[in-house]
Amino acid sequence: MAETNQSNYMEKYKDPRLVDKECVVDSATAAGFLRRLVEFTHEAGFNREGYKELIGEICQAYHLSKGASEFYQNAGMEKIGEGDYFCDFDDGHADVVLLRNRIITNSGAVIVSTIYISKDTELPSLQDYYNLDLMLCVITAFISRRLLQRTVEHFVFFDENGYPNIRFFNRQLMILEQKGKLPGMVAVNLDLHNFAITNMEIGRENGDTVIQNYFSMLEEAIGDEGCICRLGGDKFVGVFSEKVKGRIITILSGVPVVYGENEDRRINVSAAAGIYEIPMTSDDFKHDILEAIFIATTVAKRQDEGAIVFYDDKMKETKEHIKGIQRKFREGLQADEFTVYYQPKVDINTKKIVGAEALCRWISRGQVVMPGEFIPILEQTMDICDLDFHVLDIVCKDIRAWLDKGNMAVRASVNLSRKHLVDPDLLSHILKIVDDNGVPHECLEIELTETTTDVQFRDLKRVVNGLKDAGIRVAVDDFGIGYSSLNLIREIPWDVIKIDRCFVPGDNDDEKSLTSLMFRHAVALIKDMGMDCVVEGVETRKQIELLRENHCSIAQGFYFDKPLPKEEFEARLLQNGYQ
Repeated sequence: MAETNQSNYMEKYKDPRLVDKECVVDSATAAGFLRRLVEFTHEAGFNREGYKELIGEICQAYHLSKGASEFYQNAGMEKIGEGDYFCDFDDGHADVVLLRNRIITNSGAVIVSTIYISKDTELPSLQDYYNLDLMLCVITAFISRRLLQRTVEHFVFFDENGYPNIRFFNRQLMILEQKGKLPGMVAVNLDLHNFAITNMEIGRENGDTVIQNYFSMLEEAIGDEGCICRLGGDKFVGVFSEKVKGRIITILSGVPVVYGENEDRRINVSAAAGIYEIPMTSDDFKHDILEAIFIATTVAKRQDEGAIVFYDDKMKETKEHIKGIQRKFREGLQADEFTVYYQPKVDINTKKIVGAEALCRWISRGQVVMPGEFIPILEQTMDICDLDFHVLDIVCKDIRAWLDKGNMAVRASVNLSRKHLVDPDLLSHILKIVDDNGVPHECLEIELTETTTDVQFRDLKRVVNGLKDAGIRVAVDDFGIGYSSLNLIREIPWDVIKIDRCFVPGDNDDEKSLTSLMFRHAVALIKDMGMDCVVEGVETRKQIELLRENHCSIAQGFYFDKPLPKEEFEARLLQNGYQ
């Protein structure tokens, strides 16, 4: 303890009210009270009811009317009266303060203990007063230690919003394991679906209410045999009994949650969740459980809204594969293992190459790593951005070389991942690479995919406008497979719309098929809006004729060429197209 406002005993006991008279409590009884207090305040398992009973005995023996304690986290909180108040005895006649003990701990917490007597009660003897003061000091020190421990525990095991945190979760796992209850239980990691959009729609304050009410639903469903804890934001972990699994899954799959001033409004909330059914035996229970639920949640987040995935051992193998690809990617980037292939864009009327899409290829130790094997993995982190910039640099160097050779260089397009949209300096990063290589801006085209959130949409609009202002053409890649296509082309001034292969009718589709109708109207809309139209995945002569019928002249696909190594693409440029 750092400070006490108690005066020296000799000074304090000069109080003229205290008289040398016969003690109310004999010395043996007083010593017994003190001994029992010390025992209570040092035993590991604190018995609250037994402690209150002892305080009652002491108060009655000394004719006290009330015993109370106050706890404040600091002196400022004490000044405004915001703290905890405890009263272990009160007979309703607390008129006079007999003794008060106030201490300030090293952490700044303030503890005040006070005993009262009735106005009709005689003052105690000097010895009784001394004994009461000694017992009050023991009580105050005990309360200080106990409440500080509780405060520290709160800071360690709860976050700033009062939610149990990951430390609380780990402690609960350990307690359950020590009690032999953990085997056979179920663990979950969940991430609320699109909650950033929810906050935008209903406001952050209402969003916080929704999270709290959703948390309360889970907490109530889990009951005493488990817990639910917050990792941060809209991410949670929990452990619960097998018997409540069905109810938990129902909540995770999607439930209406109330909010608003009078809780009269509702919003449906679902989560991407990974679930691990804890086996009856485990060598490293905590590590196994956390790893399993995090792996399963990663899989769930790649699936549809409200996806719930149960962990199995194959997922661990997949995770190891992903980690291997991420590690090898860094090594491959340093070793210059990534190269660029070019797939021609062809004018179907002249058969001339009018452009090309740059596509990344990874050749590691003589083996080609297919894009489908590494691109989705790099998309999970910002690694994809490093790869995109690397590809852009290669393409710019190739364009500069073609220009220096006097060849008729065509415009090359480079894909950029959505991950770039969070970068406020994306435009300057792109222009630095282009300008450092001395490439005219009109020789380059940037392809961007559709977005699925309003936040990304605003960033996309900003980036497109910036590129156009810099004289770099921009294209929508895979138009038609997202969720906001019409708004996308209405709101953003694109130069090129690339129609995805899924919208291109096959040879077996007649002109009245749904795919044919959608294709014709999509092309007509793009042309009427004054944008160029490029059709991807063109593979047959019949599809070429379909493009001609709909006045769409630019095709990209295997009908003309697969993606070509730089040297082969240069040869195509030199022969000036296709026969």
